[in-house]
Amino acid sequence: MLKRLFDILISLIGLLILLPFLVIISMVVALGSKGGMFYLQERVGRHNKNFKLFKFRTMQSGSDKKGLLTVGGRDPRITSTGYFLRKYKLDELPQLLNVFFGSMSLVGPRPEVRKYVELYTDDQKKVLLVKPGITDYASLEYFNENDLLAKSTNPEQTYITEVMPAKLALNKKYIKEVGLITDLKIIFLTLQRIVS
Repeated sequence: MLKRLFDILISLIGLLILLPFLVIISMVVALGSKGGMFYLQERVGRHNKNFKLFKFRTMQSGSDKKGLLTVGGRDPRITSTGYFLRKYKLDELPQLLNVFFGSMSLVGPRPEVRKYVELYTDDQKKVLLVKPGITDYASLEYFNENDLLAKSTNPEQTYITEVMPAKLALNKKYIKEVGLITDLKIIFLTLQRIVS
């Protein structure tokens, strides 16, 4: 209950403070390339239920049909505005709406797409017992995941066999430590990482 109240309060404050900034980004995204300002992607949330995750659109329309993983900082599908938004994680800001409306939390395991969730073991599916979040231990550890995958000759295989299991292990670590103090620590470390 305390976590939910914290999520509502911080997401609401964040949305109000960032509103002018969010409007400007929306306009830049909409004018920069064809397609809407937001990208809604179906992800898997708590109790294995699908929900729509909000992001600013950073890729050309229809890019997800060419693959779900983004590989490297110079994926040709990414728009010029998208490079900047992704670099500073600004494309994630609309997820404050997900937090406010309750499909996500500020801190929790990053929500995955159904394709990869279907590959989870029964033990790994324990991460679906909690609400997904905007940031977590795995987000910090794999802050530059795209660049890591760009070095692989088979990025999807590397993601499935190496990156995904490691991230899920960090997700389970978070679940064991879940609490307001842990959330505050992860939020602070995330902001510090973005600024640095």
